[in-house]
Amino acid sequence: MKTQAEHPFSTVRWEGDIEGVLILLDQRKLPAAVETLSCRTVEDVVQAIRTLAVRGAPAIGIAAAYGVCTGLAQTKPGGLSEGLAAVERIAAQLASSRPTAVNLFWALERMQKAARTFAAQNPDADGEDLRRHLLHEAHRLLREDIETCRAIGEHGQALIPDGGGVLTHCNAGALATCGIGTALGVLYTAFQAGKRFRVFVDETRPLLQGARLTAWELQQYGITPTLICDNTAGAVMKAGKVQAVLVGADRIAANGDTANKIGTLPLSILAACYKIPFYIAAPLSTFDLSIRSGCQIPIEERPAEEVRRCGQNLIAPPDIDVYNPAFDVTEAERISAIITEKGILRPPLGKAIQEMLGSA
Repeated sequence: MKTQAEHPFSTVRWEGDIEGVLILLDQRKLPAAVETLSCRTVEDVVQAIRTLAVRGAPAIGIAAAYGVCTGLAQTKPGGLSEGLAAVERIAAQLASSRPTAVNLFWALERMQKAARTFAAQNPDADGEDLRRHLLHEAHRLLREDIETCRAIGEHGQALIPDGGGVLTHCNAGALATCGIGTALGVLYTAFQAGKRFRVFVDETRPLLQGARLTAWELQQYGITPTLICDNTAGAVMKAGKVQAVLVGADRIAANGDTANKIGTLPLSILAACYKIPFYIAAPLSTFDLSIRSGCQIPIEERPAEEVRRCGQNLIAPPDIDVYNPAFDVTEAERISAIITEKGILRPPLGKAIQEMLGSA
């Protein structure tokens, strides 16, 4: 298996110093082409997040952190107070890009806090000093994400059935993070440890992140996946081909209710029906203790054309009504465990989350 050092692609990176540019792997082009997107303005970063050129909760957060640096490179504030005001404006603009993945807001809040702390501790600094400090903070977030993914993989690999089958949905791998991924990172770590297993990949309609991204990414790491239509999941479970379901998360409420890509909820119901463990893999930054349950998680609704078309091909009447939520919420009672960088949380999840995050 390819190690992180041999990783054949970089999801998010910054080139240059404070006048640098944010480079994103353009995931809209995969798997047909491996191309990058250069973001030189805040508007570029917002558009990249909104149109899914970069996606996956951790990767969105890191991209937004660098987006603050991109915006400061645009405005070039001369003084410290001018720089602080610019950070607030830029963060608000980036926060408008997508509503569900809490890592976006977590990263922006961290950048804003870093700016305020730096200003308080360095009252004689100027705008350039602030920009340099915030670029260092964004680099720190990227390094932490790499280490977080590694730790999630180490904690979770014991749950992967050697010789069994694992079903995954959407993409929670290196393409969704800056490291080896969350859910897929668990698989890569288990594979590297010598376990062999079959991975069933849901195509993940309507944008086919499983077919386009997860299947491609697994192949880069030396794992041969089996692609299935979303509506085949129940059949492979009933046939005894799946011994674990493993997915990522975009936001986890205080009670353990979890928002993930649309289609995750029915998988949890099927898994419960066939007594298959259902696992979530996510960093602690994905937990939102400000909301008590999944009922309070904002669910993004995306454009109707994503459903009416498959790629450029119209597959439904052009004027048909469409309901296209990007996420659904799986209730905590159907989650067997949540794998984090600090360890594995088990039911009752609300209590486990409070205990872990209280000591994190």
